[in-house]
Amino acid sequence: PNNPTGTMIPAEEIERLAAGLPPQALLVLDGAYAEYVPGFDGHAGLVEARDNVVMTRTFSKIHGLGGLRVGWGYGPAHVVAALNRVRGPFNLSTAQLAAAEAAVRDTGHVARCQAENVRNRQALAAALAAAGVPSDASEANFLLARFRDREEAEACDRALRDAGIIVRKVAGYGLPAALRITVGDERACARVAEAVGAFMRVRA
Repeated sequence: PNNPTGTMIPAEEIERLAAGLPPQALLVLDGAYAEYVPGFDGHAGLVEARDNVVMTRTFSKIHGLGGLRVGWGYGPAHVVAALNRVRGPFNLSTAQLAAAEAAVRDTGHVARCQAENVRNRQALAAALAAAGVPSDASEANFLLARFRDREEAEACDRALRDAGIIVRKVAGYGLPAALRITVGDERACARVAEAVGAFMRVRA
């Protein structure tokens, strides 16, 4: 899924892109949010089928290990060999590796987080839409809420901050009339929806 929209390009389009690249080019697929999509392998099959595709993943999202700065990649042997030649010899600590291994093995945690994210994301999207704020069809752990214009988005951001809620402005991505809202637990999502709804009722 793309950041900050949460949308996904169809697999056929990714395959077309990979096939159309010149032989000296490498396609790197950033799968930071891949675990949030049920049944999605992050295009691992495409990596196996081609010698010009690499998939990267992180433990900072669904695994909640952002502070450890650890991730992994999957790619053709010749690419991995090149990376091994240039990386530092001790680029990860024993503690980082142990935490990452434990996270990979805890498939139940990932499944629970995935299911909760889908449920809360759908509820938050519906509540925002009912308040007059549509959002993109997200496959990630956030929503891109779209307002009428930049002024309204910035005013809502200020109102949310006044309520102790921090979201992300995305004008730097060319989306000045939108806010990126992380999907939290049920209580947090309800709080965000209530605050946005209150803001929109004042604006009406």
